[in-house]
Amino acid sequence: MELSFYISAFVTLFVIIDPIGLAPLFVAVTAGTPAAERRAIALRSAGIAVGLLTLFGVLGEAVLTFVGISMPAFRIAGGILLFLTALEMLFERRTKRREDQAHDDRPDPSVFPLATPLIAGPGAMATMILLNGAVGRDPWAMLGVHLVMVAVIGLVLVLFLAAGVLERALGRTGINVVTRLLGMLLAALSVQFVLDGLADFGLAPG
Repeated sequence: MELSFYISAFVTLFVIIDPIGLAPLFVAVTAGTPAAERRAIALRSAGIAVGLLTLFGVLGEAVLTFVGISMPAFRIAGGILLFLTALEMLFERRTKRREDQAHDDRPDPSVFPLATPLIAGPGAMATMILLNGAVGRDPWAMLGVHLVMVAVIGLVLVLFLAAGVLERALGRTGINVVTRLLGMLLAALSVQFVLDGLADFGLAPG
């Protein structure tokens, strides 16, 4: 494949995954978490996201078809789960739960909502399926697509690891304000996921 294809693939995945937009989300989701634990969460979420997108890139729609799940249904489910997370951010339930629970009992956000649906969401999974379909299942070209995906998630990881600097710059009040604003944006994003899924079923405007 030509270099222009991989540049286009990088830009597409970068826009869909949005590493810059995920950084403040990571700060909000891990607010109050110790630095070492935050680094571990960042590494786990990035690793899990790479694994998920690799799985979808290699096996494609066969994964969902095997378990009887369509991509529209996957979008709707992801949207509903993301909406629940947005509610927690808006009403400080996540922060209160962290203060009330012991350290070992804190929920680990590395799988949900960070790895999926925020990093490896339905859009990114669908993009990996489409990109690998575009190269005609050529193994070397598919490898190039996956290396591009790893590069984009590598940028996500770098920004996640720098989240502590962002948190110190904002302060506790700033984090609370940003958390609520992002909670609203997440709620809107989750509704869009659901609408996209319904549109694919012909139940909502495209």
